[in-house]
Amino acid sequence: MELAFRAAVIAWLAADPTLAEGLNAIVEEAPIKTALPWLALTASASTDWSNKSGRGREIRIALELNYRGYEQLAETDLIGAIEARMESLPTDQSASGFQIASLTFLKARAEQRGEALRSLVLEYRARVLAV
Repeated sequence: MELAFRAAVIAWLAADPTLAEGLNAIVEEAPIKTALPWLALTASASTDWSNKSGRGREIRIALELNYRGYEQLAETDLIGAIEARMESLPTDQSASGFQIASLTFLKARAEQRGEALRSLVLEYRARVLAV
């Protein structure tokens, strides 16, 4: 379920016109040769979240936005669009074999990496059940 969830998240984010216009890539893992800004689903982990009637997983993912900006608030609109899109991820993912029971924002971490390179990591927890 973890891999199917990752694929669903990437497809959902990539289908957003605002994000597609504002980002040079929306991918799994950090791209090697892509101009900034880009968004990658860089990490995930899952644990059992099954119940009496079926299999389930609690999946944690980390989305990493890399961009260039001399000001701390350089990509505020883009970050807001990413968060809004994640919050609107459809719960019915039966075509991929699961249903999302809950999706929760956990934390964000920002850092400056010199030469105006910035990174923001957004972490989410999803609880999903097999269908």
